[in-house]
Amino acid sequence: MTLDVSRLDISVQDSERWRRHMSVTVPAAVVREEEQKAALQLASRAKLKGFRKGHVPAHVIESRFGGELRQETLDKLISEAYRHALAHEQLRPITEGEVEDVQYGPGEDLIFSITFDIEPEIELGRLSGFTVERSVQEITDEQVQQALARIQEQNGVWKPVEEGKAEDGDFVSVKILRLDEESAEARDYEFVLGKGDAIPDIEAAIKKLDVGSENDFDISFPKNFDDQGTDEVEHVRITLVSRRALEVPEMNDDLAAQVGDFETLDELTKKAREEMEKESADQADAVVRTRLLDLVVEANPFEVPVSMVNRYIDTILGNPKDIPEEKLSEARQQIGPEAERAVKRALVLDKIVETEELRATSEEVDARVEEIAEANETTPAKVYASLQKADRLEPLERNLTEMKVFEFLKEKSEIITP
Repeated sequence: MTLDVSRLDISVQDSERWRRHMSVTVPAAVVREEEQKAALQLASRAKLKGFRKGHVPAHVIESRFGGELRQETLDKLISEAYRHALAHEQLRPITEGEVEDVQYGPGEDLIFSITFDIEPEIELGRLSGFTVERSVQEITDEQVQQALARIQEQNGVWKPVEEGKAEDGDFVSVKILRLDEESAEARDYEFVLGKGDAIPDIEAAIKKLDVGSENDFDISFPKNFDDQGTDEVEHVRITLVSRRALEVPEMNDDLAAQVGDFETLDELTKKAREEMEKESADQADAVVRTRLLDLVVEANPFEVPVSMVNRYIDTILGNPKDIPEEKLSEARQQIGPEAERAVKRALVLDKIVETEELRATSEEVDARVEEIAEANETTPAKVYASLQKADRLEPLERNLTEMKVFEFLKEKSEIITP
């Protein structure tokens, strides 16, 4: 179907937050022409009793299939008219058009309205002159020792304990049966006691049991503990199936050698501190980047379509089909303000990339791939193949582009260290 856009009557109204309301009128003559074309096309392939295939008169087709033919023609006309109207008005929707108020009668003009969002137009008048504090958290000896203790635990071995009652730090396997529920079945759970993986009453009850024993307990389930959260006390039967205790290696040179290419514990400790300091510095840089973008947004205010914010929220919430509508609405309200800020940051970043021509070049991507290859003692070709297979090449380019943007912004502002 080919429409002459000059025969259409198009009007566009601006609404808030980049919402557009388009009204389109398709003259009755155009509608009739398209109906006749559709009838002729159907006649050329239709097979009706009393007529040879492809020789059914158009007026017979219209009489026999008039309603269906008209509806099909209207649907196509609305779609084509909308497409041509968008091109004529130079509009690029970012949402599916919502067709509203379709008006049509035989022999009359086709009139319809359609609502959609367009990509916001951003003008960045100020990108410089900001002051941002870069605060790096100091890494203490205590934090380093905590990191080493985690390494020690990660290299430990869980060993069965056949006697005594369960204690904090034990990995327990239990069965829990809710006695107040008819036809209830015992459910299996495994977790480490003392880590907050179970409610306090459950953990306290488990600590009263020996391996292989069971008992009945009155358990108070806090509100919203699960999908059927309740304030009532429930009667449950708990069976301690097994318990295991973590046997950790000694904190010495042997542990350092077990963890990696370290000859002494001092080398492992030094490496742990260096990594923690780098992580702290990276976090400080991330705060600076976010703050710089926020300052640019504040200096160049603009609105974003609600649809873009909603899509961002949907990404955060994931698949919300199992979340009650009331909780989902509450979550959307809580996330909304930060979601809008995040969308604005992304739009500002893209605009700076465009206006300042800061997109990462192929040479910069190649250089980064070579760095990765060297760090992993492999070849750039293998790194490229791995990135392409995992669909990580584009994110790599995006990351390099963003780094160029932040370097650009930092050069135009003052970054101070307290």
